[in-house]
Amino acid sequence: MELPREETVHGDGTQPGQPVTALKSRRITILNRAFMELSWTDRLLTPAILLSMIVGVIIGEFVPGVQQAFDLVQFRGVSAPIAVGLIVMMWPILTKVHYEALPSLFMTWHNWLHIFISLFLNWIVGPFLMLGLAWATLPDLPEYRTGIILVGLARCIAMVMIWVGLSQGDVEYCAILVITNSLLQIVLYSPLAVLFINIIGNDETALKVTYGNVAISVVIYLGIPLVAGCTTRYVVWSLAGKDFLERRFLPIFGLLSLLGLLYTIIVMFAYQGHEILHNLGPVFRTMVPLVLYFIIMWTIAFWWSYRLNTRCRCGRSFTYDMAVVQSFTAGSNNFELAIAVAIAVYGVDSRQALAATIGPLVEVPVLLALTWVALYLRTALKWRSDVDPALYSDSERNTVEKVK
Repeated sequence: MELPREETVHGDGTQPGQPVTALKSRRITILNRAFMELSWTDRLLTPAILLSMIVGVIIGEFVPGVQQAFDLVQFRGVSAPIAVGLIVMMWPILTKVHYEALPSLFMTWHNWLHIFISLFLNWIVGPFLMLGLAWATLPDLPEYRTGIILVGLARCIAMVMIWVGLSQGDVEYCAILVITNSLLQIVLYSPLAVLFINIIGNDETALKVTYGNVAISVVIYLGIPLVAGCTTRYVVWSLAGKDFLERRFLPIFGLLSLLGLLYTIIVMFAYQGHEILHNLGPVFRTMVPLVLYFIIMWTIAFWWSYRLNTRCRCGRSFTYDMAVVQSFTAGSNNFELAIAVAIAVYGVDSRQALAATIGPLVEVPVLLALTWVALYLRTALKWRSDVDPALYSDSERNTVEKVK
């Protein structure tokens, strides 16, 4: 009996009429290849985070006096070991940003269109969606709800570049959004935190966020690593050259970010070990809005980009590699910043900080799975592959060629 056949195959090199089972096998092969292309550190990231959480919980439950030991030295109300860890895990990733590409890439109008859409998704849709999910799933847990809202307000500026690279997206355009969100986050995070927590989410049982505390936290935990990352990039570049920077320095220096993340999680969960073991229900409930948020935001951005690609004249600028950037930028969050703000405002042993700390446990496996979904949709959907040259002015066309 003849196998059922698909009418058309898009983008994977197969011919029309090839058996469905063969097509499925080819797509599974693509996903397997994508996993094999991950570096060993990327493959071990999720289990390493899980192991760090377990180690932290064990330390917090069975090692007496651990909190007092970490609190011997404090930095603006946050224990110095945690403050250092939060800054260190942001520093290497912000060193990877191609700041030098910003002026040229801003000269094309279709990039401005992408930026406008991304800002709408990140600063309007995302925060309100997380606010709604937090209230819908955690109506009786105001402290955990506040931590989740803080995560929703922190737009991703770091690990999104990892997901875009794994999904074969446009890394240079991703750099534009990383830079833009980095600058906007310093300005907008504080007033948005006050708006969403103190005004919209007015809850007498929850602690209040003051503008000054949040602003100081943002400047310290985002501003310092941003300046350090930019300085490190151009100092190494000037001393050893760009090739050394990209090929030798950054791959090794990037490991410091992973170590900083794992160290911070161990310390955080050492503080929260007792609280976690005696509040398993709220902890697992906190994961629900996070999972829903990541999936919904990613799907909205990807679907919107694909619809524009296939339905409107300017849609050729919404190619797969750009759709991936929009999706992962919208569907991920800067949990490092959310953790830092939660610690600084509410305290390291607060439920708000615990809720924010759940972020990396949920985000990493969910977004890693979505990279495989993206690679599958790259072949399963029909994409208009190139930007129509007629859409550019002469000056814009020259700029694009230089960037390429």
